[in-house]
Amino acid sequence: MYAIIAFIPIIVTIIVMAGFNWPAKIALPLAWLITAVVCFLAWKMDIVTIAAHTVSGFLTSIDTIVIILGAILIMNTLKYSGGMGVINRMFTNISDDPRIQMIIIGFMFGAFIEGAAGFGTPAALAAPLLISVGFPPLCAAMCALILNSTPVPYGAVGTPASTAFNMVSGELTNAGVTDLEAWKLGVTQWSAIPSAIICPIIIFITMAMMCKMFGKNKSIKPALECIPYILMSAIAFCVPYLICAAFLGPEFPSLIGGIFGLAVTIFTAKKGILVPKSKFEFPEKSAWLDHWKATTAVQEDESMKVEANISPVMAWVPYGIIAIILVVTRIPAIGLKGILNVSTAPFAVGLKTIMGVEVNWVFKWAWNPGILPFILVALLIIPLHKMKGEQIKAAWKETGSMVGGAAIALLFGIAMVQLFRNSGAAYNNSGMESMLIVMANGLAALFGKAYIIVAPIIGVIGAFISGSATVSCTLFSTLQYAAAVKLGLPTMLIVAMQIMGGAMGNMVCVNNIVSACATCGTIGSEGRLMRSNVVPCLIYAALTILILGGLILAGYNPFPIG
Repeated sequence: MYAIIAFIPIIVTIIVMAGFNWPAKIALPLAWLITAVVCFLAWKMDIVTIAAHTVSGFLTSIDTIVIILGAILIMNTLKYSGGMGVINRMFTNISDDPRIQMIIIGFMFGAFIEGAAGFGTPAALAAPLLISVGFPPLCAAMCALILNSTPVPYGAVGTPASTAFNMVSGELTNAGVTDLEAWKLGVTQWSAIPSAIICPIIIFITMAMMCKMFGKNKSIKPALECIPYILMSAIAFCVPYLICAAFLGPEFPSLIGGIFGLAVTIFTAKKGILVPKSKFEFPEKSAWLDHWKATTAVQEDESMKVEANISPVMAWVPYGIIAIILVVTRIPAIGLKGILNVSTAPFAVGLKTIMGVEVNWVFKWAWNPGILPFILVALLIIPLHKMKGEQIKAAWKETGSMVGGAAIALLFGIAMVQLFRNSGAAYNNSGMESMLIVMANGLAALFGKAYIIVAPIIGVIGAFISGSATVSCTLFSTLQYAAAVKLGLPTMLIVAMQIMGGAMGNMVCVNNIVSACATCGTIGSEGRLMRSNVVPCLIYAALTILILGGLILAGYNPFPIG
């Protein structure tokens, strides 16, 4: 009974977002309010304790919000300086084969932008580029959305994976885990390994769908001819992706994998290495079906309009600086990591109590990539690209409008999870376990060992309703961890399933599909996109269950606890 009551905020969130299309910035404040009422009436928590943990949740969300702010600010600053336009135009003359263009622009460039900025920016930048080289608008939207999956766990320098870790770090500490960095690196690795295995399969499925649905001959044969190039491209991306995940953590895999993959695929395409000899073509535009076309004017990105006397090298310099700063500060042997990644002043601020309630909140500002390097580099771009005052103002204004909705959603989403986690006997007068544990017990009793099938689907649902893998990890990582503990399943692999579920959910989430259709001018085709993208999403989920679920059934546990 109490498990059902505890799930009410989650159920309401799903209903209002999936059923009534409420945005997360409205739905999650409502979910927090319902959670607070449940805490007060059913769990007998006093108002001061509820308020204290709500404020603690707000403060905890600062970490993620600053990363989003910095990542989006870099992109918008480059957009208005003209740097992003220079980068975009580099891709238009590489190859005239749509299959190669799909890999270079749709996957590699999308992966790089995901690693650098995330939060819907890959589809917003890659899809219009695909249209500009001749893709039907609906095809461009479909490819950009499906391909933006493997890089997502490490989007915006690892925000989804880092958020999942941050949400469970308190539970890990309570379980006696002393080396939290080792657990973080482990969950990064076990999100990357199955993602890398699935990567070439998803690229092939996307290409096969493109050829079958939009090709002149309506056949998957052109995709089969491209398998050698697909495998080479996947290896070029996945090798640095896996190396970064294994040794450096969640900040690097998509960013470095995207940069390296771009260089390799551009070079091989220009040299004709492994490129199919036969050419794939779309039908003539006069033969395009009506729903393929833009029903409204395609939204031309501001980066394509800005005229700037910036060389390609200078356009890429900010991202080079970002990569260098991240590497220098993240590799332990250099020594800066031990200085910056601390919980004490001057490199961190914190509070032990709020309103007399123990919360132990810490914000490591010097370790937050939103500040160092993103905001720092955004400021450096101004003199590097000789930006004018109105350009700077426009970049900051657009960043504020883009970050506002995500910030509100995260503020109340993390506050709600803090109440879930901290509603246990130490903070209530009912003697009951926390709402989180009660929900986890309910899921464990309902699904048992079959939970390995449910875990990634929960991540998909979180992304589907919220439009963000980060918000999905915010909502469900602690629940997934607690359910794994209850069932005796490897917590690291279950949380990895959550991270991957949030990533694959990007293909079908309402927010992303609506945004992609608006960007590509295909408003009214949202239902078609969702139906087509469900297939690769389900295949991705099935392969995830097969790989990680198979390891779990075989008794493998990379990080036993207790």
